[in-house]
Amino acid sequence: MLDANLKAQLKSYLERVTQPIEIVASLDDGAKSQELLSLLRDIQTLSDKITLLDNGNDARKPSFSINRPGADISLRFAGIPMGHEFTSLVLALLQVGGHPSKASADVIEQIAGLKGEFNFETYFSLSCQNCPDVVQALNLMAVLNPNVRHVAIDGALFQAEVDARQVMAVPSLYLNGEVFGQGRMGLEEILAKIDTSAGDKAAEKLNAKDAFDVLVVGGGPAGSAAAIYAARKGIRTGVAAERFGGQVLDTMAIENFISVQHTEGPKLAVALEEHVKEYDVDIMNLQRAEALIPGKDGQLHEVRFASGASLKAKTVILATGARWREMNVPGEQEYRNRGVAYCPHCDGPLFKGKRVAVIGGGNSGVEAAIDLAGIVAHVTLLEFDGQLRADAVLQRKLHSLPNVTVITSALTTEVTGDGQKVNGLRYKDRQTSEVHTVDLEGIFVQIGLLPNTDWLKGTIELSARGEIMVDARGETDLPGIFAAGDVTTVPFKQIVIAVGEGAKASLAAFDHLIRTSAPA
Repeated sequence: MLDANLKAQLKSYLERVTQPIEIVASLDDGAKSQELLSLLRDIQTLSDKITLLDNGNDARKPSFSINRPGADISLRFAGIPMGHEFTSLVLALLQVGGHPSKASADVIEQIAGLKGEFNFETYFSLSCQNCPDVVQALNLMAVLNPNVRHVAIDGALFQAEVDARQVMAVPSLYLNGEVFGQGRMGLEEILAKIDTSAGDKAAEKLNAKDAFDVLVVGGGPAGSAAAIYAARKGIRTGVAAERFGGQVLDTMAIENFISVQHTEGPKLAVALEEHVKEYDVDIMNLQRAEALIPGKDGQLHEVRFASGASLKAKTVILATGARWREMNVPGEQEYRNRGVAYCPHCDGPLFKGKRVAVIGGGNSGVEAAIDLAGIVAHVTLLEFDGQLRADAVLQRKLHSLPNVTVITSALTTEVTGDGQKVNGLRYKDRQTSEVHTVDLEGIFVQIGLLPNTDWLKGTIELSARGEIMVDARGETDLPGIFAAGDVTTVPFKQIVIAVGEGAKASLAAFDHLIRTSAPA
C-alpha cells in the first residue's frame, strides 16, 4: 500500500511515539477493506509500539479506531485516509502515541477542561485541502479529552450515508447528530463555538493590550509580509486576522510563487504563519474587523472587531484580502452548500456520477470544469461573455473532453431546487433573450473575487469595485493608514504581488512613524 519512500518517512515519524498504540479495524469482504488492511499492516511493521487487531465491529466498514491501551480515546477513521488526509492519520498516530501537540498551552488547557458530551462526525473528501484542518483539530480534542469523540468519514466511500444526510459540501461537521458547521474550521474556531465563554475572555485580553506601532489587519500573504517587515524594524507589531492564511487556504496548486516550483495553499499558509512566528509579532486570530476609527490630529487609530475587542495603533495596514464573488441570483443563498459550491477540489467528489454546472469561463472556471469532468457525469460551463477568457491551452483541453458542454453569452438568472437541494438552473441567452433551463445536481461558482471592504465603506476611499485606493507606497487617503494585497486597487491579484505589496506598505508605515510623532 505504501511505497518505500513513504514508509521511510513514516517510520522516522513513528520513532517519536512513546506510548503503545492499538489499532482496531472493522472490515468486510470488499476490496476497500482489503486495501485498508494492507495500509494498516504496513503501518504496524514500522513501529514495535503499534498493535493491529482486525476484529472490530463498527457499523461503518471499512473503518478503524486508534487508541492507547488503558486510555479513553475515541478517534476513528471511516475510509482510507490517504491523499490530503494522510497527514491527519500520521498526526493521530503520534498524538495517541504520546507525542505532544504544537497547540499552545492555553488551548490544550481549554480542551482538557471541556465538560459535557461531544460526539463529532466529519465528512471529508480525499481531494479537499480544507478538510485536514477540521479532522486534525477534532482528533486532537479526542486525544486530550475523553468527553470528545470523533469519527472522520470519507464521503465518497460512504455515498449512501452522504445522500441520506444530504451532505453536499465538505468538510461537513455534525455534533451529537446535528449539523455543527461546514467549511474550513481551525481548532480555535471549533473551541470558540462549543466553549461560549472563550470569546468574551479573548476580547478582554485584546482590549487590555497596549497600542501597537503597526497593526496589520489580515493574515494572508500581504499581511504576513507586512508583519515580518515591521517586526524586523524592532517596533511593536500585531496581526489581527479572521483566519490566518486568508484566501490562500482555499487555493489548490500553486506553481507561480517564485523559487517554489510547486506547493498547495494550506501548506503555504502554514509556512507564512511559521515565518511570522519567528519574529516578535502578536498574532490575534479569529478576529473579524467591523470598524476603523481613524485617529485625528496625531491620535491613535482604532480597529473594532466583531468579538467586541478593540485595538489601537499608531499606524494600520489593511490587508483583509478578498472572497469568492457570488452570482447574486434567486436560489443561490438558499441552496448554498446544498448544491451551490465554490470549491471544486473540495466538493467535487461528492457529485460523482452527477450533472453539474460551472459558472465562469476564466482560468479558474475552465480548470474547475476540467477537474470535474473526470469525476461527474456531465459538466455544463456557462460564460457571460461571448467567448471564454481562459488561457488557450486550457480551452483546448476543455474542448477535448466528451462530457463537457460550453455555453457562452449566458446570464445565469436563477438556481432552482426542490426545497432540499439543487435540481437545476436557469439562464438567459444574451443574444436572443431566450430563457433556458438546465437540469443538474450541482453548481460551482467561479467568477472571481470581491474585496473584503464592506466594513470600510464611508471611512476610507474605495474604488467603484470596492477596492481600497492606494498610491505607489500603499498609502490610503487617511494619514497613517496603509493597505496591501487583493483588497487594494493594485492590479493582478497574485500571491507573489500581494507579498511584495505587504512589504512595501510596511516599509511605508515605518517611514511614516519615523517622520511623525504620535502619542503612545
